[in-house]
Amino acid sequence: MKIPAAESQILEALWRKSPLSFDDIVSEVGPVHGWAAGTVRTLVTRLLRKKAIEGLKAEEGYVYRPLIARSSYVSSESQGLLDRLFDGEVTPLVAALAEHRALKPADLKKLEALIAELKASDDA
Repeated sequence: MKIPAAESQILEALWRKSPLSFDDIVSEVGPVHGWAAGTVRTLVTRLLRKKAIEGLKAEEGYVYRPLIARSSYVSSESQGLLDRLFDGEVTPLVAALAEHRALKPADLKKLEALIAELKASDDA
């Protein structure tokens, strides 16, 4: 499922707190992006058509919640980025990031810990 950047902002709001009314979604994302209620309504409608979110009837009107998990979305987007730009290889991605953004010692420690964890799970 293809989720453009603007639609992903609606999902991010719903992943942070769900369910949200339409007005709550507008309050969450509208001011940050300069979007009017009509723009938000268009994005919500697109996500409903894609079955990425659902609207549920509540006492105060409709509320919305995500139907896809953030982890699934991140995994799909990450794999798409790897495939598109780096032929599915992780090493060139990390090299490109390190080349264009200085890695802090804390970043390096996290990467080293991740590598150690991955090695340990391969050995298991």
